[in-house]
Amino acid sequence: MTALDDRMDSLDAPGEQVTAHAPAGTVVGRGTGRVRRFLGIPYAEPPTGARRFAAPVRRGRFTEPYDASRHGPTAQKVPLFATTTVPEPSVPGDDVLNLSVVAPAADDGREPCPVMVWIHGGGFVAGSPASPWYDGRAFARGGVVCVTVGYRLGVEGFAVLDDAPTNLGLRDLLLALDWIQENIAAFGGDPGRVTVVGQSAGGAAVLALLSSPLGSGRFHRAVSLSGGLFTVAEDVAHDFLDRLGNRLGVPPTRTGFGDCTVERVQQGVFDLRTESGHDTLVLGPFVGDDVLPVSLADGLAVHGRGVPLLLGATGDEFDAGATPQSTHPSFSDPVERAAARAAGTRVTDTLFRAACPRVAAARRHAAGGTWLYSFEWPSPVLGGAAHCVDLPYFFDVLDAPGVAEALGPRPPGELATLMHADLVGLVHGRQPGWARASGTPGDPAREYGRPGGVLAADTTGVFDPVVQAVPERAEVC
Repeated sequence: MTALDDRMDSLDAPGEQVTAHAPAGTVVGRGTGRVRRFLGIPYAEPPTGARRFAAPVRRGRFTEPYDASRHGPTAQKVPLFATTTVPEPSVPGDDVLNLSVVAPAADDGREPCPVMVWIHGGGFVAGSPASPWYDGRAFARGGVVCVTVGYRLGVEGFAVLDDAPTNLGLRDLLLALDWIQENIAAFGGDPGRVTVVGQSAGGAAVLALLSSPLGSGRFHRAVSLSGGLFTVAEDVAHDFLDRLGNRLGVPPTRTGFGDCTVERVQQGVFDLRTESGHDTLVLGPFVGDDVLPVSLADGLAVHGRGVPLLLGATGDEFDAGATPQSTHPSFSDPVERAAARAAGTRVTDTLFRAACPRVAAARRHAAGGTWLYSFEWPSPVLGGAAHCVDLPYFFDVLDAPGVAEALGPRPPGELATLMHADLVGLVHGRQPGWARASGTPGDPAREYGRPGGVLAADTTGVFDPVVQAVPERAEVC
């Protein structure tokens, strides 16, 4: 890639008008260099009024060309923290069930491209698909159509209410995958080669979709980055919603929360979490409905067995150097960090790394196979291989806003080249070049950026986390 290529493919370039004629209607985006962008395309009706706490409703066909030149409204109205590692802009508006398509420039002679569907993180209560860290220009240059999806968050997406469907956020994602199956060919994508990829809560959503009987046929490969087997027990959800209703002065029902604005409800969620004195997963996937009828581990043993899965975590996640939004103990000293890692006493081990062998064990007989990775490059800013710092490498966007603030002024470009190529290869259908995992101690894993190692070497290492049960109240963001 040359500097000129990068400028021509820049997200900020106004570009020329490009058009896609899809079953959903005509969509008008912008093209710059080798990249086309169609931003903020609604895949469902706005979840307002009677639809606010209801299953998503498929969007009707556009009767006029749809202007997809800018990001659509985001479900996040109130940021999780004043400062977050990933830039997460909130875009006002009600039409939050939208997706963006970044595709290679049109070429009548090209075979349909594989599709990567990106699910953002944010603890199921925040996050934004409009982040510049999620720009798919590098994937488009690698012959991949990249789709980023918005879905309902917090109370709107994951409340357990007696008079409303559960797992609305996951139902949104399932409907978005249906839209992709029906429309992505108009953007140059192959609906028969769809890979779902997510990070943190998005990675947990990928595992939830993989374990769901409703996910069958909607995607063909899966990648979970710093995800986990995260669900919220019904009594935990009801307790939190009772306290939230009391704080807002409304009954904890569909009608009660519906009488409050989305902004007021989100602010109440964040205030209540802050006052509790510890970060918790207070809202998230619920087990016991048609989306997730059994536990994630049990579902993974039955469903999605033919789907290849790559999953892993960063080496330090929330146990890197202290950050303003982290109240967990910091293991910034290398010796202390190594001792804690060996003992399995860190948040990283109990919530993230332990999930990897558990998932691999549940899928031991899956024909699709399971592969592990571990991201080991320590950010000099955050004091370790912290949560989220692997994202600019996987997306190969080291020039994006906010990257230098999180990764320092000289992040290794060769590591981004390596990690991005591995992910692109998997999306294209190539099998990872290291051994499968079976869920046993010592399973091999692809190690990225271990200090002192050769960053571009095709090496494997030992991925041996201490397997511990995931607490009912857990943090993901």
